[in-house]
Amino acid sequence: MRIAGAQLNLTVGALDTNEARIAEAMDWAEAERADVLLLPELAVSGYPPEDLVHRLGFVEDNLDVVRRLAARSSKTTTVVGFVDLVKGRVDAGDAEPRQVANAAALLCNGEWIGTYHKILLPNYGVFDEARYFLPGVTADQLWDVGGVKVGVSICEDIWLPSGPPFQQAQAGARVILNINGSPYHRGKAVERELMLADRAKEAGVPVVYLNLVGGQDELVFDGASVIFASDGKTLHRSPQFQEDRFIFDLDLASPAQGKVEPLLSTEEEIYKALVTGLGDYVRKNGFNQVVLGLSGGIDSALTAAIAADALGPQGVWGVSMPSRYSSEHSKTDAADLAARLGIRYDQIPMDHVFEAYLEALAPVFGDTPFGVAEENLQARIRGAILMALSNKLGPMVLATGNKSEMAAGYATLYGDMVGGYAVLKDVLKTTVYRLAEWRNQQSEVIPRSTINKPPSAELRPDQKDSDSLPIYEVLDPILALYIEEDQSVEDIIAAGHDPDVVRKVVRLVDRNEYKRRQSAPGVKITTKAFGRDRRLPITNGYR
Repeated sequence: MRIAGAQLNLTVGALDTNEARIAEAMDWAEAERADVLLLPELAVSGYPPEDLVHRLGFVEDNLDVVRRLAARSSKTTTVVGFVDLVKGRVDAGDAEPRQVANAAALLCNGEWIGTYHKILLPNYGVFDEARYFLPGVTADQLWDVGGVKVGVSICEDIWLPSGPPFQQAQAGARVILNINGSPYHRGKAVERELMLADRAKEAGVPVVYLNLVGGQDELVFDGASVIFASDGKTLHRSPQFQEDRFIFDLDLASPAQGKVEPLLSTEEEIYKALVTGLGDYVRKNGFNQVVLGLSGGIDSALTAAIAADALGPQGVWGVSMPSRYSSEHSKTDAADLAARLGIRYDQIPMDHVFEAYLEALAPVFGDTPFGVAEENLQARIRGAILMALSNKLGPMVLATGNKSEMAAGYATLYGDMVGGYAVLKDVLKTTVYRLAEWRNQQSEVIPRSTINKPPSAELRPDQKDSDSLPIYEVLDPILALYIEEDQSVEDIIAAGHDPDVVRKVVRLVDRNEYKRRQSAPGVKITTKAFGRDRRLPITNGYR
């Protein structure tokens, strides 16, 4: 059985573009004389289409795409994801009935020969599929592809032991074909492959797993499409974070290993996820350049490096906005970074603007001591400067705050949180340093002095982050337990963390939910990112 896979980077709602990419892959698979071509979950509509599926016009337009693709199909059977309109069946338990399904179409010889509806609809983490789709009802339907009985399933269907693919194998399927839009988080590929190996062994037949690749808002899809033999052996693996077309000749009697791309290291995996997420967000939303503040600190330096790798140096503009509290080494580090990256660099001093604000506010502020209001005013002036550059000249502003700062409320609302995208939103500070070191191993772009100096917002004399927060080596493990694992204060203390520090950190996280709700989207790299992953009420009396 000759299997073709097209691990594509598609765009939600871009029906014409997605159709063209799918048609191109169909022509390629036909030229390769493949028996079957697999394309990603919801490839036609893009994944996840979210509330677009409530628009009947959108659903009908995506069905028209499938009909046109069916008409152009030839001997190769194409399995492609789309949104199906389910007529005559609604969920009576819903106030607003769902009438669509997450579906796979089988196209061959000019005909739409079959449809499979996803049965298991994930409704946790970033997934809301039970909000949108009706579950499928038939698991054991089989199709003949190149003389071989196959079972077709979609993503979550294969995660449950004894789920639809197992039932298909029990009904006589000799190969399981599973199409996916499986979002990335750190370590997901290993977790996923252990599961798939188990499912192949459980079913006793080979499993072909085809995944989406690319960025969609906060989500990144890592590809890493794989084929497993019935004994759980890896026969093929596509690369992570890049498009891939592959042909695999599956000998059911004696399957041989093909090309198996190695999985990336943790740091490289995260870095490439950030590059992919940012690059696709910028390009798919019609921008060709980003602008960000370069403070001379580690967060803006890493953000700039990621942006330059995602968009090319010509797509990045760094702006230094020194104040009276900016150290000389921060100014020189910012300029050095820009030179190493080859990006545009400008310096716009903002101290005179700050002074004007202080003079205007003096009658109201009176003789109150210098404090957080004056510190945050500087960040907000910088944010206003960046937004002015964006409005006048068109680049999208990047926010540079990391997850540790966002968690503890140490990022300034309407200041350094300003931007269209927050690249490091799900990256803890200690991980920022690890990523900077990894990037410098590829080529030395982040100045060593930036990495070595104590982190500081430089909004008052001799300020350090540790004046307001526990050191990041202490803070980040507590944040990971509280945010990503939902552990209680008591559990975190029992794990060996200082009780007073834990209570302080938890108070900071809880009282700054309102800030995070107003933040820009950013790349999800952990099991629980701020945003669609973690939805807590802003008005919340539980402590």
